[in-house]
Amino acid sequence: MAIELSCNLADTATPLHHPWRNCVGSCHAPVTLRADWQAQLKQAKADLDFRYVRFHGILSDDMGTLICQDEKSLYSFFNTDQIFDFLRTIDMRPVVELSFMPATLASGGNTVFRYRGNITPPKDYAQWGELIRKLVAHWVDRYGIEEVAQWYFEVWNEPNLDAFWTGGQEGYFKLYQTTADAIKSVDQRLRVGGPATAGNAWLEDFLSFCKGTDLPVDFVSTHYYPTDAFGQIGSDTVTQLEHASLDVMRTRALTAKHLTGDMPLLYTEWNITSNPRDPMHDHAMAAALAVRICMEVDDLVTAYSYWTFTDIFEENYFPSMPFHGGFGLLNLHGIAKPVYRAFEMMNSLGDQQFPVQQAVQNVAVWIAEEKADVTKTNILCINQAMPLRPIATEIVQLHLTGRPGKQVRKVTISRIDEENCNPELHWERMGQPEYLSHAQVEQLKAASVPMEKILPFAASANTVAIDVELPPQSLALLRVEWEVA
Repeated sequence: MAIELSCNLADTATPLHHPWRNCVGSCHAPVTLRADWQAQLKQAKADLDFRYVRFHGILSDDMGTLICQDEKSLYSFFNTDQIFDFLRTIDMRPVVELSFMPATLASGGNTVFRYRGNITPPKDYAQWGELIRKLVAHWVDRYGIEEVAQWYFEVWNEPNLDAFWTGGQEGYFKLYQTTADAIKSVDQRLRVGGPATAGNAWLEDFLSFCKGTDLPVDFVSTHYYPTDAFGQIGSDTVTQLEHASLDVMRTRALTAKHLTGDMPLLYTEWNITSNPRDPMHDHAMAAALAVRICMEVDDLVTAYSYWTFTDIFEENYFPSMPFHGGFGLLNLHGIAKPVYRAFEMMNSLGDQQFPVQQAVQNVAVWIAEEKADVTKTNILCINQAMPLRPIATEIVQLHLTGRPGKQVRKVTISRIDEENCNPELHWERMGQPEYLSHAQVEQLKAASVPMEKILPFAASANTVAIDVELPPQSLALLRVEWEVA
């Protein structure tokens, strides 16, 4: 039985903000100096219009920001400058995650990840404050206050998790206080925020602490993944997602927004799972779920940073398999995964959307346009369910009204599903080579490109009817082109 949906294009449209464009994640600072990382970010910027990028470890010893040599503190901001110089050449800016602890300041030897980021508090908070002050003052001198005032300075990463911070909540609040004071001492226009926690944690406590101590908070940041609260600890992500509701990410964002009010709310990490080697990351299911999540928080958050834009990522080890379930929108070779193409589809929707009465849980439809160009109406459809939940192919019958004096010239459709925009499937048919030749890379890039096809439609008396078939775990982007009747 077909699903019938109607949309009156004469109805009042609401803004479409695309907060996912405002930031995207990456691994840690040293990888940003790689030529292939920079090429991929440049590509993602051009295709998806990302504005900011966030990564770990700009203060870690492998960046040389502060080290101790012959019992002397040596500051070197050269590598950080190389990163930010590059970002400015492609019109991007950093969300500066101030982590991890330089060994010379560290109070202990606890580390995280293969690159051994130190996760202990400073043994001397005043010295930490001096590092932050020197570093931020240097950037203001190099790039100018008008530029650096547009950056976000985020204090640490997930301090509520023992894996990332050994100082507890009290130690983090002291770190935030020291950091905020140091940044604002350079210039009051600079933006600082936190608590950068996992799972929406500490938001109320953090805001209460800052209010009680009269500390500045220019934005609130946190993280949430749909697997965070579901399934047994240590269970596989299929089981975790099976128990997650389809609206879990909107529900968690609503909770955070209730606490933060009018303050900018940045989710500086999210993905469909928090597993860095999850096969679902490379499949169409990730694309459909990512679209649902992004579109459902569009009116709630300032930035929604997908973790990450590339599989050039080495927290545990550096991979070599072209498709290994990495976090990235792009694989190691810059081949677009289905989720990358899904972000392209969202990016092309426009800046205003029209109300659509949704009818079936698995199916969701968004209809949008650019205010400046109403000759094209864009329709994004998904048929998506959590793993192990019931799902079947659906037929959606769309009825568009509200364009008097106009008639449809053409309707096209592009698809993401098991057979379309699935470079991993083509790689499997190649025999799953671990190391790709240049020719194979080009073949797989071609296989990742959506194919636009003409779609039949019926028009009568100010109504346009379009039927679209949606396989399980799929997306479809329809473009309706209008002309004067």
